[in-house]
Amino acid sequence: MIGRLLKAVLIVVVLAAVAAFLLGYRLGDLTPATATGPAGETRTAPAIDTDKARQRGANAGEALANSANRAKEALTAGTLTTRIKSKMALDDTVDAASINVDTVGGAVTLSGTVRSEAERTKAVLLARETVGVISVTDRLSVR
Repeated sequence: MIGRLLKAVLIVVVLAAVAAFLLGYRLGDLTPATATGPAGETRTAPAIDTDKARQRGANAGEALANSANRAKEALTAGTLTTRIKSKMALDDTVDAASINVDTVGGAVTLSGTVRSEAERTKAVLLARETVGVISVTDRLSVR
C-alpha cells in the first residue's frame, strides 16, 4: 500500500515537472502580438523572456523533485519504524508497548523500559535484523 502511494507521488511529481518545463518552453516561443484596443489604438503584447520562463520551469521541477524526495524519506522512515514495532508486537518475549522506536534515515533509536536484559537483547536484535536498518542505538533501561 505504501509502495503504491510512493509510486503515485513520484508519478505526479514527474508529470508536474514535465508540465512546468513544457509550459516554460511554450511561453518562451511566443512572439509579441498586436491587437486593437477599444479606441482603435494598436497595442503590442509584452515580449516574454524565454530564458527566464525556462528557468522558472526548471526551478518548479526541482522544487517538486525535492518535495518528492522528502516525502519518500518520511515514508521510508515510517515504514521502517512500523516494521520494527510489528516484529516486537509479534514476539512474545518483548513488550512492544513499552519501547519507543525512532527512525531517521536508516538509524534507529530504541528507548523506554524493558523487564529484563534478555528482553533488551531481543528488542535490539529484532531492530538490527530489519531490512533497511543501518544502525541501532540502544537507550533501553531495565526495570
